[in-house]
Order: sequence, then structure tokens, then C-alpha cells
Amino acid sequence: MHLILPSMKYKDSYLDALEEYLQLDADDRLDVLVLNPKSLEKDFQTYITQLHEESEGKHLPQGYVPQTTYWLVDGDEFIGRVSIRHTLTPELLRIGGHIGYDIRPSERGRGYGTKILELVLPKAKELGIPKALVTCNDTNLGSKKIIEANGGVFENSESQGNGLPRKLRYWITLKLQSI
Repeated sequence: MHLILPSMKYKDSYLDALEEYLQLDADDRLDVLVLNPKSLEKDFQTYITQLHEESEGKHLPQGYVPQTTYWLVDGDEFIGRVSIRHTLTPELLRIGGHIGYDIRPSERGRGYGTKILELVLPKAKELGIPKALVTCNDTNLGSKKIIEANGGVFENSESQGNGLPRKLRYWITLKLQSI
């Protein structure tokens, strides 16, 4: 099990995971939920290229920051995704954070969330982030445990308004892995 940059090799597994996400009734807005499976199936390479360009800050919508996306894979299976935002806007500082991750629904509850966050922290450090802000909804007890298991220190919670759950804000001091 390891992190990779998005790749065509995992197209079928990724599309299967996307179908699982679309069946969820979650209070978190998962980035994958804005994807159209039929369009993605026809032109997956464009999606892969877009993800790589986001890490270089190319073709970003107004107000977006560069972010590097990795996929957690096990053999030929897509398990989950994690993104590192290289910088924080005021809104990302308030409720978004540096790191966002999710695990495909069929693989949840197996420790993959803890592992994906553990594996991405050194990559965030390599990007020059000394302390990473990681957030989750107060209703997401699984993510709360994942963040705390990876050294997250609770700072506070922020209102998201409109009856949405409060956003819990944690800071993780990053260190390079020893060889």
C-alpha cells in the first residue's frame, strides 16, 4: 500500500469507487461528488492531466490554490485520495485546512484513513509546510480519531453556518521521516 500521483492505470478501480461515493448520504462535500462518471469514463486522461496541473498552479479557478493530489493504492485497487493545499486562503485557514482526504466507502473502517494521513504528512513537509492544518466536521468521529492518531492538536471549532456541522481545526507539526 502506497501513495501515487493519479494514473490511468487505476481508471477502472477509480470509477468503481466513484460509484460508491455517489451512493453516500454524507454531510461532507467530497470533491469527487462533482464529477460526472460518464464524462470521466470517456476522457479519464483529461481528468488525470487536470489533477497534475493543479499541483503546478495551472488553470485554477479564481480563489483556488495549488494542490497536489495523491491516491492511496493497494495492488491495482484505488483505496482513497488525499490532497495537500500548498497555501491557505483565509477561508481555507478557517475551515478547509492544508490536507483533505477520503477513503472509498467500501474500504472505510479498516485503518486506511489513518494510513493515508500518515503517508502524506512527509509530502506536505517537502512542500515547505512546517505545520499542517487538518479539519473535519464535528459529526465525523472517524476523521477526528484519524487526525488525533497522527498527532493532531485541537485548536478550536468554527461555525460553517446554515445548520451545517461545526468544523474542528487541528494542527499537526510536521517532521521528515527518518531513513
